[in-house]
Formats: sequence, structure tokens, C-alpha cells
Amino acid sequence: MSKQIDEYFTPWVKGIQMYISPHIELAWQQPDLHRMMSNENPNPPSPKVMEAIVKYAQMSNRYPDQGLVVRTKIAEINGLSGPENVMLGNGSSEVFDNIFRSFLGSGEEVIQHTPCFGIYKLRCDILGGNLVSVPMVYKDKQMLFDPGSILEAITEKTKIIVIANPNNPTGNFMPKEHFVTIAETGIPFIVDEAYIEYAGFERSQVGLIKQYKNVMVTRTLSKAYGLAGLRFGYVLGHEDVVSQISAALLPWNVGTIPMWAGYAALQDTAGLEERVEFNNRELAYIEDALSDIPGLVIFHSHANYILFDAGPTGKKGQDILEFALAKGIIFRGETPKYGSDGWFRITIGNQEENRKAVSLLRDFFGMN
Repeated sequence: MSKQIDEYFTPWVKGIQMYISPHIELAWQQPDLHRMMSNENPNPPSPKVMEAIVKYAQMSNRYPDQGLVVRTKIAEINGLSGPENVMLGNGSSEVFDNIFRSFLGSGEEVIQHTPCFGIYKLRCDILGGNLVSVPMVYKDKQMLFDPGSILEAITEKTKIIVIANPNNPTGNFMPKEHFVTIAETGIPFIVDEAYIEYAGFERSQVGLIKQYKNVMVTRTLSKAYGLAGLRFGYVLGHEDVVSQISAALLPWNVGTIPMWAGYAALQDTAGLEERVEFNNRELAYIEDALSDIPGLVIFHSHANYILFDAGPTGKKGQDILEFALAKGIIFRGETPKYGSDGWFRITIGNQEENRKAVSLLRDFFGMN
């Protein structure tokens, strides 16, 4: 008697659902809505990027190489020896996928700090790994890293520790001395720096790569560079580690257009500075404009989003999302945590969107 097809799936893959972001689906279905929910850059790519897209679109009949030129540029920017220290990915999501595949086996563990970016769980689950979530400490209207609890969570099955810095969705940094402590465990240690450009490269942990072979730093061009739709990410690491995880790459994983568009974006330092300055100015405006709402907890952010807890006001995050949507803006929901169901998050939009967001939030809380 033949088996049913579902009996052939590996146990850890069977039953997993395709990842879909409902808020992104909604935004594409209703393009008149304002997208303040996915940590996207509201500004279009720089003219230099657009020139590269047009130029290399005409060469789309040719396979790309493995990014020797752009990898060399990335190494140079980060003070590393050369392209052997850099692996490119189809967004940092593929970079995480490749790293996880290289270290994690079924039944082995990944330690993450929560709340955090959902891709770590997705890549852990698909490999049959076990995700160990260490909660941040919510104290005095701040979300604090708990590096001691991260170290306590290590077992003989721990294969990866991952820390987003600044963290998504809280927007804050872990004190730098704790990175050294974790690195010294020797366990593969991923530092996710998707938003580092907003705070400045001086806050990066890339220097640890030269001291600790187990440290890897991931980045993306989806945020400050504004290339979310082109899918371009990379990891920095010791040449031996990068060589091994690169062996798991699909050939030609980064297309010709995103490859050279990414290179153009990295060269346009003036464009990056403009986007960072705009973001940080608008972020400060929103934080200040909402600071007088009684009970509303605003988590100061070093990224392009702001996390809020409306629990102390007696309001629910879901009600805020529905109110905003009725006004034409998509905000991002957050699961209840720390005894509160008032969590929500907004992405920095363009100037008009930010003022509209502030106005509707002040209306919701009865402050206008």
C-alpha cells in the first residue's frame, strides 16, 4: 500500500504555514493606504541607484557573478581585509537562512532575546531547531537587555545566539561590554545590525570579528538605503566562517539588478546621510509631539520605527490600529506582553504621513 504524500514531509516541516505579512498584503491591495508598519524607508532610492537599475536591467540576459566588486566595497567600508569576509544574500533573510542551515541541526537550540525580529523563529522552525526566547526586562518605562539570562540559557545544545542591535521592535542597543562576554562563549554569535546606519557605524560591533572567529554581523540595504523591494543583505565575518556558510548558497542568489543597485547605494554616501538625517529628525518630532499623552509609554528608538505601550492609558493596541486604519494609515500590531495589551508600533513615514499619524493619535487619546 502506497503512502500518502504528507507522510514524506520531514516532521519539522510538516504543518508549517507559508509566511505572509497581512499588513503588507493589505498595503499592496489598497495602495491609497499609508504604509507606516513595516520599517520601510519612505524615500525612494537615490538617482544613482535608479541609474544602475536601468543600466543593468539591459544586461538581465546575463548571469551575475558572486559580487566580487560589491563585496570588496563592503569590506572596505567596514575595515575588513577583503571580499572573503563578506557573503551576500537575497535580503538579510536569506543570509540568516544560510547561517542557520550551516550551524543548526534538528533538536538543537537558538537563543534569541524577545521581543525581536520574527525571522529567527522562522528559520529555526524550518530546520527542526528549538527556539529559546529570553525576554527583555520591562522596567521604569524602558525595555532592557538581559545578557545574564542569555548566558544562563546556554546548554550543550546551543548552536546559535542572535542579538538584534539596535533591537527590533524596541529600537535600543545592548551595552557593548556584553557583546564581548557572549562572544567569549565561542558559540556562533550573530549580531543583527539591520538599522545600524540610523545610529552611526561607530555603534557597530564589526570590530569583534577580528578578535572572535565565532562573531558574524548581518546587515541589509532594505532600511536606511531604501532598497527593501530589491532584496540585498550581507554578513561580515572571519574568512573561514564566511567561506563555509557561503558553500550553502544557491548559485546566483543575488540578481544582477540588486547587485549593482546595492553597489550604487553604498557609494552614494551623501544620499545615505540625507535619509538618515530625515529619519532621525522625524523620529524626534513624533516622540516629542506625543510625549505629553498621559500614561503613553514611548520607547526611544535608534532606528526607523517607534514602539509604544498604551496599556497604562487603558487603551488597547488593536483599537489604535483600527482607528488608524479608518483614517487611512496602517500601523503595526504587537502581541500582548508584560501584562499589557496596549502595544503598537509605527514606522517613520514621509513628513505628511508623520504629521497625520501624530494628529490621529492625539485624537484617539483625546488630546486635540
